[in-house]
Amino acid sequence: MDKRPLSDRVTWMGAVDWHRRLFDSLIPLPEGTSYNAYLVQGDQKTALLDAVDPTMSEVLLAQLDDIAHVDYVVAHHAEQDHSGTIPLVLERYPGARVLATPKGKGMLVDLLHLDPDRIDAVADGDRVSLGDRTLEFIHAPWVHWPETMLSYLIEEKTLFTCDLFGSHFATSSLSAGVDGRIVRSAKRYYAEIMMPFRKPLERNLDRLSAYEVARIAPSHGPVWDEPELILGAYRDWVSGPAHNEAVVPFVSMHGSTRALVDRLVAALATRGVEVHPFDLTVTDLGDLAMALVDAATVVIGSPTVLGGAHPQAAYAATLANALRPKTLYASVVGSYGWAPGAAKALVAAIPALRVEVLDPVLVQGKPRAADFAAIDNLADTIAERHQQLAL
Repeated sequence: MDKRPLSDRVTWMGAVDWHRRLFDSLIPLPEGTSYNAYLVQGDQKTALLDAVDPTMSEVLLAQLDDIAHVDYVVAHHAEQDHSGTIPLVLERYPGARVLATPKGKGMLVDLLHLDPDRIDAVADGDRVSLGDRTLEFIHAPWVHWPETMLSYLIEEKTLFTCDLFGSHFATSSLSAGVDGRIVRSAKRYYAEIMMPFRKPLERNLDRLSAYEVARIAPSHGPVWDEPELILGAYRDWVSGPAHNEAVVPFVSMHGSTRALVDRLVAALATRGVEVHPFDLTVTDLGDLAMALVDAATVVIGSPTVLGGAHPQAAYAATLANALRPKTLYASVVGSYGWAPGAAKALVAAIPALRVEVLDPVLVQGKPRAADFAAIDNLADTIAERHQQLAL
């Protein structure tokens, strides 16, 4: 992809990775991704904001072929998909200085072996003049690494946000517009990457409200020319109330746990609770993560395997614990043959959620009428809790 202008002085310099399907050997990328860098050219100096993943370094270097001089390389984040090509950029521009947070400086030295003498640590609120354009640096620790910062181009009211407000979405369009697909992709990105850091995000969203923002340029996905669209979505995802929704990830070995889950799904729907079941043998974990963003309740369905939870159910519990959604209630349903150990193991796996644990429904073998009645009672409890919260 060739470089393209965002304005007279700002150029998108990046690489669209149409074919990548896994990030960090963990996160599915059904829509591919992009690695965005931006060139800001004042009438006196030039700054390159971030550099692309090293797998796409040739793309960025080709885009820089007609750029004679770069004064600054702004490293918003030390993770390699943003900074990995910085060593090659510094080779091409031996006079360029890297700008990063103090913690970012140390991490760039450790992760990329950059010469520390070429890195200047910038303080929160520091500004650098490019002549008729000025960059202000905004420290944003734990969004989503400890060294992260943002940049604000004052004269153009453009906020460069690194991972914040990003989306793993490969597209030939520079602008997100009001495309619902990209908002959904941004929600997936938030769920998988940003949700564990809701408290720092809330603080930084409050802080950013002081800035007049006409454009948000993240490091993944297209640019938000309608910034309130993504700002409003983030405010809801981060600090809005939990919704009248229940997420039910489950796995069933011989059909008994599946029968309990089917009864629970039907019972919750009848009681006005929006319910999202996920068969963990076929589920895209990104879809599960997105569902967890808003749900007030999660119920994990698992048979007992060798005295504990089924490994796939255990993985789902570990995922939920790591992502730390705003879930308020949790429970477990499942069948066992000779030992009812799944519930204890799954509850122990989610200490970070700080939820109210509702009485589990555990069945030995195939469910009977009394077991289905217990599922109905669990559905009653969930519906009552949701009504009390006025979700």
